[in-house]
Amino acid sequence: MSEKTEASASRRDFLKLAGTAAPAAVAAVAVSGTEAEAAETPSANGRMQDTAHTRAYLASTRF
Repeated sequence: MSEKTEASASRRDFLKLAGTAAPAAVAAVAVSGTEAEAAETPSANGRMQDTAHTRAYLASTRF
């Protein structure tokens, strides 16, 4: 029972590698990406814009 098999050792090594490599890959993608610019929304003199979303919200709040 004290003998280690090659299959169990490689499975553990794979899981260790996968556990540390996945966050590193995500960090590399996040750092290498370009920064996106937000589009400036037009203001209607401080009033809420008249869109389908705002109409649906206002319709749902009526009693």
